[in-house]
Amino acid sequence: MPDDGTRQLLQWGGSIVGTGVVAAILLVTVLGGFTRTGATTNTGWFALILVLACIPFGGMLLTLGVAKWLRNRGEQRAGGKDQRSGSSD
Repeated sequence: MPDDGTRQLLQWGGSIVGTGVVAAILLVTVLGGFTRTGATTNTGWFALILVLACIPFGGMLLTLGVAKWLRNRGEQRAGGKDQRSGSSD
């Protein structure tokens, strides 16, 4: 099967979401946490910005990659059934 970018979408989406999750964990545990009005330290604000950028964008990439993977998997199954039914005629 030709490379249609599915693997890259899954890799990049996963790594961007992972970066956001790590930033969120660091924000809560090491960088002073956050309150209703925002982070409590300067590095906490940077981590909060990373979280708010990485998780939605990475989630979109990851969702698109999973959708393409499911579509490719369905096409492979449908292609296999067509080839088997065509050879029996």
